[in-house]
Amino acid sequence: MNKTIGVFAHVDAGKTTFSEQLLYHTNSIKQRGRVDHKDAFLDSHEIEKQRGITVFADQAIMSYGNSVYYLIDTPGHADFSAEMERSIQVLDYAIIIISAVEGLEGHTETVWQLLRKYNVPVFFFINKTDRTGADAQRVLEEIRSELTGEVFNLTDDFHQGHMSDNFIEFVAERDEGLLERYLEGEYEEDLWLRTLLQQVKDRRIFPCASGSALHDIGIAAFLEKLERLTETDYRQDAPFSGRVYKVKHDLNGTRITFIKALSGTLRVRDEIQYGEGMSEKVTQIRVYNGHKFQTANEAAAGELFAVTGLSQAGAGDGLGVLNEKGAYEMVPTLKAKVNVDSSVHIKEALRCLNMLDVEDPSLNVTWEESLQEIHIHIMGAIQLEILKQVIKERFRFDISFGDPEIIYKETIAAPVSGCGHFEPLGHYAEVHLKLEPAARNSGIAFENACHVNDLTIGHQNLIRHHLFEREHRGLLTGSGLADIQITLLTGRAHNQHTSGGDFREAAYRALRQGLEKAENLLLEPYYDFKIKVDMEQMGKVLADIQTAHGTFDPPQTEGNKAVLTGKAPVATFMNYSADLAAFTQGKGMITLVFGGYDCCHNKEEVIARIGYNKDADPEYSSSSIFCSKGQGYTVAWDEAEAKMHCLR
Repeated sequence: MNKTIGVFAHVDAGKTTFSEQLLYHTNSIKQRGRVDHKDAFLDSHEIEKQRGITVFADQAIMSYGNSVYYLIDTPGHADFSAEMERSIQVLDYAIIIISAVEGLEGHTETVWQLLRKYNVPVFFFINKTDRTGADAQRVLEEIRSELTGEVFNLTDDFHQGHMSDNFIEFVAERDEGLLERYLEGEYEEDLWLRTLLQQVKDRRIFPCASGSALHDIGIAAFLEKLERLTETDYRQDAPFSGRVYKVKHDLNGTRITFIKALSGTLRVRDEIQYGEGMSEKVTQIRVYNGHKFQTANEAAAGELFAVTGLSQAGAGDGLGVLNEKGAYEMVPTLKAKVNVDSSVHIKEALRCLNMLDVEDPSLNVTWEESLQEIHIHIMGAIQLEILKQVIKERFRFDISFGDPEIIYKETIAAPVSGCGHFEPLGHYAEVHLKLEPAARNSGIAFENACHVNDLTIGHQNLIRHHLFEREHRGLLTGSGLADIQITLLTGRAHNQHTSGGDFREAAYRALRQGLEKAENLLLEPYYDFKIKVDMEQMGKVLADIQTAHGTFDPPQTEGNKAVLTGKAPVATFMNYSADLAAFTQGKGMITLVFGGYDCCHNKEEVIARIGYNKDADPEYSSSSIFCSKGQGYTVAWDEAEAKMHCLR
């Protein structure tokens, strides 16, 4: 039975050490590595060894009982949350490690929410129970109060496959059929165990164990229970489907696509279909264990493996009969300019950064032609330090970064129409669009209301393609457009003169002309926060939230603690964790999760600081080009509508 499990934790909770113990107990490695000794099997990258943290999601293979486990050790630092989330989509089960000393920490709750979104069953392991100040029972209660009440203690209530009386009752209370038998005094161990296994799989129950990964306490017992309480059912007698969860390049620059097979079998030389009509041949199958791999002739459902031969498939993409794109919640809210050493040609640096962009799409590497600058999106300052090391190590040149800045977006407040005409000599295209505000954080959507008598299906599809081929800029700050419903109303082509990028020019001008007529809104990223402090500290925290232009829900109390939830701008709240730790002597708890975009709290200040000139953007124009007596001429956006051919 193939099972994919992921190990998650807040940084320094002992996640990698725990993973090393699992590998050792299954005879997958001969010697247990340690993060502090820089010899952990899964932290094989030099950067990880130097810093003592997991940066890249690496995998290992181990066998236990009747199962083959594919183990993914994920980053624990918030700056690498995007790497972590890409792994979650291929998991069968997850293990969350929590320190018995520190208890629940901010990133733990982020992990929990992501696993809930992707419907991944979860086991908890309370680690470091041998440390001074450890209190496993307190942490178990924290899990019950902060994450889920449906957690049970494996260590005390489930020993060598036998349930305690309390546990028998716990399982029965969560199954109507079992509860009826229980009330009648019946108990069948096998039935209870099968039910428990299904309850775990359905996320109705969350097992929890405790011990010390460093001193190998409770690991063997946990592994035995993991085997008993997990199962998968992958069909190999079905058409192939899979999902990409990672892309890398080897030392030769060969693109390696990591895949989880969800059904069927894939063989070398098979064609894989993905995306919009893409089809490519697999030239090699690799089975990775740490940084080493062996080649294979085929890969079957439930297995993790990598292939060469795919040039376009990206993380999150479905393959074969699973034809869909992945969408992620861990979105960077900061951007930074890349400063390249003068000895390196800027375009060569861009080529190297684009390779990293393939491996980590959240970087969103962009080339600003007008500024001759490279910009990237990031999660935080630690990520910049790691990127600097990665580029030096892989590409042998130095870079630095400008100060990180907030990523803003723009939208509109009310419906408008926009039209664009492009008719220099020998060219012709006209496009009419309707722009409407869409739900916040919904992105850009497209609808087609154009009749085939006006434009062929091919031309209609071409307009749609051009509207989605890049992120378009708003008028206020040049930030990307978001939360707009675009409807193609009509358009016009010429049998002889319409060619090439004519519809791109007309569609861009129509979009821009509509924005000129609209009330434009500036959006900024917000955090959803959760803060827990002593009651006497609540007043200061509430004042700080208001100063940061945040909002909060009615405060809740838990004993002598105040629990505060709400939203606050990333710009004003990104460093609040340090402030909170300072005035609570490290006892305050804060969780910050990206909560989407909303109206900017200091719009005029941001617009003035960025200084975007909408009339001087070389890539966009809101005017249209018409032709008269063999000559093209420009018509300003506010005069162009009267000249449009489709309005006559």
